[in-house]
Amino acid sequence: MCRRPCLVTVILAVELAVVGLLAGTGCGRHHPSATPTPPPSATAAATQPPKSPTAPPSPTASPSAGRTTPAPIRTSPGPTRTTAAGVPAALWGRDVEVIPTSQRVVALTFDAGANADAVPSILGTLSVKGIKATFFLTGSFAQDFPGSVRAISAAGHRIGNHTATHPHCTSLSDAALRGQISTAQTQIGAAGGSDPRPLFRFPYGERDSRTIGVVNGAGYVAVRWTVDSLGWQGLSGRDLPHATQAVADRVMAAARPGQIVLMHVGSNPDDHTTLDAAALPTVIDRLRADGYRFVTLDALLS
Repeated sequence: MCRRPCLVTVILAVELAVVGLLAGTGCGRHHPSATPTPPPSATAAATQPPKSPTAPPSPTASPSAGRTTPAPIRTSPGPTRTTAAGVPAALWGRDVEVIPTSQRVVALTFDAGANADAVPSILGTLSVKGIKATFFLTGSFAQDFPGSVRAISAAGHRIGNHTATHPHCTSLSDAALRGQISTAQTQIGAAGGSDPRPLFRFPYGERDSRTIGVVNGAGYVAVRWTVDSLGWQGLSGRDLPHATQAVADRVMAAARPGQIVLMHVGSNPDDHTTLDAAALPTVIDRLRADGYRFVTLDALLS
């Protein structure tokens, strides 16, 4: 009487054994509880102790107030990464308006294109005050006033590129803009000026993403300004003392860490005033009284 039940029991046992054998061999890598073995490279990376970061060198304190070579400005937490064109990656695609720092520093910058009427006065003030500044020169200025270019360079000031002929850059093709940049670079060098790379300023402040990209591709950082002193506007109906005071007040109203001040070396074409040169001693004294020191735009590259 037990032959049929016993036979069924045997068949069921055999089926269960076969199913168990298949589950243990063919599908183990798809089972939710299966843990894949990491490749040797991954295991090594997981067990290797992390490298200790190297702290950047501490800035060297200036041994005395008013030195013309102040301590370097650290604008990033680590080494500066540069693109293939040599432009710091953090500055690519930007028209920089302020030095990225919390330190109370100011960069005085002077555009040179029309004439050199205020160059002797500006250089004299900077020398007396022990300050280095940045001068953006056009190629045509370099050709017309090579003596001024040599004087600026010989005094140790930083030179930047301001195009060859001061055009409206957004109206130029990429090739034409590259030509303006390279021509100015050549003309500045021929006049005895130091290499302007990698500092560039757009004439009239006119730029867009395309022209910034062309400038960066040529190996230059585009630098705008935090405040325009407006000294180039001349008297504009004011007397000289009030117009000069207005220039200084405008710069001071915008004072902040990393401020980039725009001034000009040329005189106003109508009244022939050089308000930036006239206001410069007051600007320097007032900024220093507020605890600021002065740097060139090389601070952007540190």
